[in-house]
Formats: sequence, structure tokens, C-alpha cells
Amino acid sequence: MSSPAPHQHLGRESIVERLRDTPLFGGLDDVQLHRLVEMGEIIDLEAGDLLIREGDQADGLYVVLSGEMDVTKRAGRSEIPVARVGPGALQGEIAALEGGRRLASVTATGAAEVLRIPVSAMRELLGAGPDVALAVIRTAVTRLRDMESLFREREKLAGLGTLAAGLAHELNNPAAAAMRAIDGLAEAISRAEVSPHPVPPPTPPADTPPPSSALDRADRTDEIARLTGDDEAATALVDAGWTASALASIPVEVLPWLAADASVHLLLGELQLAVGRISEIVGAVKGYAYLDQAPVQRVDVRKGLDQTLVILRHRLREGVEVVREFDEDLPEIDAYGSELNQVWTNLVDNAIDAMDGRGTLTLRAGRDADGDGVQVSVCDSGSGIPDGIRERLFEPFYTTKPPGKGTGLGLHISHNVVARHGGRIEVSSSDNGACFEVSLPAHVPD
Repeated sequence: MSSPAPHQHLGRESIVERLRDTPLFGGLDDVQLHRLVEMGEIIDLEAGDLLIREGDQADGLYVVLSGEMDVTKRAGRSEIPVARVGPGALQGEIAALEGGRRLASVTATGAAEVLRIPVSAMRELLGAGPDVALAVIRTAVTRLRDMESLFREREKLAGLGTLAAGLAHELNNPAAAAMRAIDGLAEAISRAEVSPHPVPPPTPPADTPPPSSALDRADRTDEIARLTGDDEAATALVDAGWTASALASIPVEVLPWLAADASVHLLLGELQLAVGRISEIVGAVKGYAYLDQAPVQRVDVRKGLDQTLVILRHRLREGVEVVREFDEDLPEIDAYGSELNQVWTNLVDNAIDAMDGRGTLTLRAGRDADGDGVQVSVCDSGSGIPDGIRERLFEPFYTTKPPGKGTGLGLHISHNVVARHGGRIEVSSSDNGACFEVSLPAHVPD
């Protein structure tokens, strides 16, 4: 930002006329307008100059006198365009009114001139009369509605991004395991085809106990390797349940084939597990999104919570222990299934963040006080939520995360979804963590 250059381009009267033409200041008389210009300062900007930086503490608001400005908000690594404003536009009024931090960044697209009005002048302005106060409030509410609408859509896309990221991570591991099993299976079959073998193949004794420890398994492998001369074959035989004493009566020339046969069965088991894992994930995603189903369905919230855990499993592996406390006789409810699952995703994702990825996540699901609806709790073992923050958690755009790490709409949207179902969402906190409690009725209100 360049240094202030008071009244460099527009004279005092020209600035007064410019302010008089704006909806916000049109109700002020000449004395009030001159006072406003006197208390403010003119700032000149060139293309690319930053007027407001998202996350900075607000110390005033700005009126664009000439030129155009781009308003953007960070989301992840992206800079999302919010609006392009011109002469007469008011910027930074929301943060200035509440004394908070900037909600968005404002950058000049070319040469521009703005009037900076400090917070002290703003307070004096609001005392000028109800018409002025209403005009400021109207401008702030309109701006909030526009930003909420934009970032509500952005949050939906972020939810899809979370889903896609979880899918990519979760499907990659079992797919890779399936490919390794297939490669190993092909090699094992090739060895089996060229090895002499009796029919039917011998089987390990049914009463042979599995290795009691990793050391016991290593000892068995070493003993069998002395017979086969092949560590890999010995490992396959141990996994199939063989011991050196059980193999003593089998001809040595049969052992390579026996090991290959054992490898085939073991690899088939791994392949079955891997493919089954993929099917589980795909089924969870289909249920999570309620694909090809009516907007309102009969919903078992326990399934939604479990599907959410599958989607977010890549984050839970970092060191989060999950405790599930679900009532067995929990009734199904009428609900917008995919929207409820977005609520669970927001709450679980926030809980993981609150614990820095390590701790205990407790999910509870039971009947509500009336007995017909359900009550779900998502609790973390983090450091809790301070009172001043807890009171504002459900406000749109309010976030305690650094700029670019969150839009501040996750809990706001969750609150709206729960309200749409005729339910309520509440939060409690202590030094041992925080709990979000969602109560939902049996039926969605008309």
C-alpha cells in the first residue's frame, strides 16, 4: 500500500459530492459529510496494491472514490473471487463494525483512490441518526448474504473435495494390495505348474496351533527353510500352518510345489480381502451420498456415522482412537440423508483438528428425550473451546483457523441443516475436550 496522499486528486468538495451520491452517505447533511471527510484520509493505490488483507485486525472502513477493486477470500490454496467494486462501494465495514479481523482481501485493479474512515469516525457517523445507522446495517447484511451464498456453494464443493480425497486415499491402498496379490499369484501358479506334485496335495495337521509370537513364527520359518532351502517358500508354508515336524514325512521334491500351492491360497485370500475392502468403500460412498434415492429417506444415523468414518479413515489413522457407543434399538428417522452425513463429516473433521490428529474421538447415538427421535454426540479429547469462541461457533464466516484453512461455514451450514430437520445442535466444553450434541426428531417438519 502506498503512503497516504491527502486530497491529491479529488478536492474536498468533490469528495463530499461523491459521498453524497452513495446510498450509504446520502442521508447525511453537508456538515456531517464535511466532518466525515475531515476525519478520514485519502489513500492512492496502483494496480496490484493491497488495500485490505484477510485476517488483519480491522482499524477502519474504506469508501472507493475512483477506480475498481477486486474482493477475494482464501479457501485452502485458492483465492476465490467474491466481487469487483467501483466508486461509491464500501469495504471493510463488517470487521470495522464488530472490531474483528478482516473477512476478505481487497486489491486495486488499477489506479484508484479511496477514503479511509477510522473506527472513531464510524462511531460518530452511527450517532448521526437512525437513517445512517440503518443504511450501514443494510449494507453489511447485504454483503454478508452475498458472501454466505457464494461460500455455501464453495463449502459444498469442499465437501465433495473431502469425499474425493478420502476416496483416492482409501481406494489406493486396497487397489495396490490387489495388484501385488495378483502379480504374486501369477508367479506362484507358474511355479506350481512346473513342479511335480501328488494328488490330492497333503495338508497340515488340523491340530497345529498358529505361531504364538513373531519370534515363534521366525523360528518355524528358519526350521522349514533348512528343509526347503528357500526362505520365501518356508514363509508360505508357515503361513499355511505347516511345521518342520509335520513336513518331515513328505518327500523333499514335493516341498517346492507344496509351498507354491500354499502361496496360491494365501494370495487368493489377500486378493479377496483387498477387493472386499474396495467394495466396502464404494458401498459406504453410495450410502453416504444417498445416490439415486428420494430427498427424504428413512435413515439409520448409525450407518451414516459409520460411513463417515470410512470416508475419513485416512485422517483417523494418524493417531485417533474411535469409540462408538451406539444403542442397539435406535429407531430410524425421516431425514435428508446426504445433508445429515455432511453434518457428521463437519463435526468429525473439526474434532480431529481440535486434537491435532491425536486423541480419542467418541461417537454416541441414542434416543432423544421423547424416545421417538435420536440424539448424536461427537466428542473429542482436545483442549476444549473458550467461552468467547463457543458463543460464536455457528456464525457464518467465523473461524479460529488461520486464513485459508477454513471458510467459517462448516458449523453454520451444520446448524442450518439440523434446524431444517426441526432439531437442534448444542456444544459443551471442558478442559478434557468438546462435545457437539445433535438432537433430531422422528419426522422432518413440513
